[in-house]
Amino acid sequence: MTVKAPFHADHVGSLLRPERLKKARRDYQAGKIELAELKQVELEEVKRVVDKQIEVGLDVVTDGEFRRDWWHIDFLENLNGFEGYVPDHGYFFEGVETEPYDVRNIGKISFNPDHPFIDDFKVLNQIVDGRAVAKQTIPSPNQLFHVDIINNEIYPDYESYAKDIIQAYRDAIQAFYDAGVRYLQIDDVYLAVLTSPEIDFDSGPYKRDYLIELAVRVINEILVDKPEDLQVTTHICRGNYQSTYAFSGSYQLIAPTVFAKEKVDGFFLEYDDERSGDFEPLAHIPNGGAKVVLGLVTSKNGELEDPELIKARINEAAKYVPLDQLCLSPQCGFASTHHGNILTEDDQWNKLEHIVKIAKEVWGN
Repeated sequence: MTVKAPFHADHVGSLLRPERLKKARRDYQAGKIELAELKQVELEEVKRVVDKQIEVGLDVVTDGEFRRDWWHIDFLENLNGFEGYVPDHGYFFEGVETEPYDVRNIGKISFNPDHPFIDDFKVLNQIVDGRAVAKQTIPSPNQLFHVDIINNEIYPDYESYAKDIIQAYRDAIQAFYDAGVRYLQIDDVYLAVLTSPEIDFDSGPYKRDYLIELAVRVINEILVDKPEDLQVTTHICRGNYQSTYAFSGSYQLIAPTVFAKEKVDGFFLEYDDERSGDFEPLAHIPNGGAKVVLGLVTSKNGELEDPELIKARINEAAKYVPLDQLCLSPQCGFASTHHGNILTEDDQWNKLEHIVKIAKEVWGN
């Protein structure tokens, strides 16, 4: 199947974990069931949600990130040179502190050829069996540039650190491609940090402009010599934890660099409320370049948006980017962590079906 991702009706990837899966994971952690039983429950639940995504009309499906606890940590802690650990505090979101868990650098960085995500994708692709396009989502390499992660005794500066991260991700991308991935999404909260004017970078060793340029350079360098038939997108996320958020701010601070220079096939952008600003930064997207996936439908609650309002906002965005270069999706996943957002599974499927219907009315496919 030729993949022309992103699709006019798309979604970010994570889905609400069913109670059966949550219970199996709790039972495994408590020693009540064996790993094989947990894996069987995971497999059955992935099969179920793949079928459901196809049933609601999506041409792109994921495994719901059902084998992960976190959208990012499960991938990162399985790279060579990192470990997961419990810090003193979690991430601070609006009105809530997350469960504390993170990764830190403990050695030289490289890709782990036995990374579990590779076999997980092979299983997903077998389940999909050509009925849709299977999308693989991974955290951006830029997530590793948070200062608490870096070990300065191993990597004294960002440039030496970036060099090994870039090579690790190049090797990861090739491994995913060899496993059958043709649609890869890179989730990037770090870029949202850089968009936030209230966050001070002037007092640190690296200024905002340098960090923005570095973030784009890292992405572009991991994509050097990528296979031509591999479509890669970036999702810029302002935080998604139990229906709360971490950052606010227009895309204006990063748009002249990120939108204009990052060599991806599409940008998934949050536009579900006023925290995201207006569409004017989209003017930096090259005509005929990356597609823009407008996250106009929120994943944070179950209320269905007025389809006429969504179509009006798509037309407003089309003043800056040609209509056929636009797509529609939720602004984020439904469960960036195992905790999930505050809505029901029926709400989730209604949202995705709503997106499919609106996309057909706007683009005809």
